[in-house]
Amino acid sequence: MPTDAPDLNSGQTVPASPIKLLVAASGTGGHLYPALAAAEALEAQGYDITWLGVNNRLETSLLPSKYPLVQVPMEGFQTRLGPKTGIVLSKLVRSIRQTRRLLQQGQFQGVITTGGYIAAPAIIAARSLGLPSILHESNVLPGKVTRWFSRWCSVVALGFEATTQYLPKANAVTVGTPVRANFMSPTPLDFDIPDDVLLMTVAGGSQGAVAVNRLARKCAPAWLEAGVWIVHLTGERDDQADSFTHPHYRAIPFCDNMAGLLQRTNLAISRAGAGTLTELATTHTPSILIPYPYAAEDHQAYNAEIFVKAGAARMFREAELTDELFTKTVLDLLRSQPQLKEMAAQSQQLSTADSTEKFAQLIREVIQSANLR
Repeated sequence: MPTDAPDLNSGQTVPASPIKLLVAASGTGGHLYPALAAAEALEAQGYDITWLGVNNRLETSLLPSKYPLVQVPMEGFQTRLGPKTGIVLSKLVRSIRQTRRLLQQGQFQGVITTGGYIAAPAIIAARSLGLPSILHESNVLPGKVTRWFSRWCSVVALGFEATTQYLPKANAVTVGTPVRANFMSPTPLDFDIPDDVLLMTVAGGSQGAVAVNRLARKCAPAWLEAGVWIVHLTGERDDQADSFTHPHYRAIPFCDNMAGLLQRTNLAISRAGAGTLTELATTHTPSILIPYPYAAEDHQAYNAEIFVKAGAARMFREAELTDELFTKTVLDLLRSQPQLKEMAAQSQQLSTADSTEKFAQLIREVIQSANLR
């Protein structure tokens, strides 16, 4: 097996010959972007990356230009037994076989995954071949696959220290959640927005949030009248996305430059996915969080509570938000600069500035240790 050697120019330890790693991450930005950040860091140090994903998910549009993408027929596990249980299990078995064959034929040295159902075949296949697997769990409340298979992993990297109460502590290490490299330095804003105005960003995560969109559009006239500018990321599933217009209101499905946008934002309205919260913390952005009410096991509310307890955010349940309450809460916050500054400071305290490197270093150590056996 190849071993690592020092790079005399960079001081980093890099593979003497390329070590092949399979990254299993699928579905939403919360799973994909942390994995992508780690993959880019490892690739820069000479590692050879291949991606394991699922058809018709975000990775099919995000990754082909970056890494080879291999697709397996996985789908989510049901909480209760039902008519589809047999189909899901059949797809799991097929996915394990395909992943195992890929790992063998491609002579991979390990597996990295950020959870979700794609992690199951990756972890099981790696375990069956005696290969190391490294799982990253970014949510406070770990998902079912993480809870079921974390004991089979070489190490479980955590985004939040609070997650240790739900998992075996023996192989859990808190590293924070990796973010893309452009979040770590000042990034210009793509929009023509004056420097001296308050900017609010409304974002529903990588898949949008139609209910939040509708509420924001109802409240937008009052916010705009108060002098606020708004960038609204509507997602691609909102058929009313173009129903409201104003010179100081920008509605777009998706933003490729979230780093620049959040660095400029004075207040964010957002769901509470772990990836989004990591970006808010990294950019020190105050926020109003509206957890997705149908998230598995209400895990977004667990994430949001960490930010609320720290004083970095306010949280509202979607069902309790009225036009009047939402309008007033936003305006009160934007008019209170000391409060926004305090929320920004507390958000910064929740960030892990070197999370990507911590996770990449953990991966290197696990792979190197396995190669030396």
